[in-house]
Amino acid sequence: MTVKELQSKLKLNALNEVGDTEVDGAFVSDMLSDVMAGAKAGNVWVTVQTHKNIVAAANLVDVPAIIVVRGKKVPEDTVQMADRAGVALFNTDLDTFQVAVKLFEAGVKPTA
Repeated sequence: MTVKELQSKLKLNALNEVGDTEVDGAFVSDMLSDVMAGAKAGNVWVTVQTHKNIVAAANLVDVPAIIVVRGKKVPEDTVQMADRAGVALFNTDLDTFQVAVKLFEAGVKPTA
């Protein structure tokens, strides 16, 4: 499944340009160090964090998309950094559990 298809299936609000990069799994965490140690290239990352360091962490492990949950407003500097890094950035009013369930139902499995 591509990032664009994921956006459509989960009805996510795109905050920047969304590409056709393939998504291969999901990783859920609010700790940057956890993402850097456990996320795999191609994973979509689900978090409540909104600061620009999420983009740096995603870029480090080749995460193509970040989903910010619970209606959190993402600062413009984070959106701009995601644009420059080529990381799709979404937000949704759903909570983490709801997004995880929707990802699983869409065929995006968690990273072990």
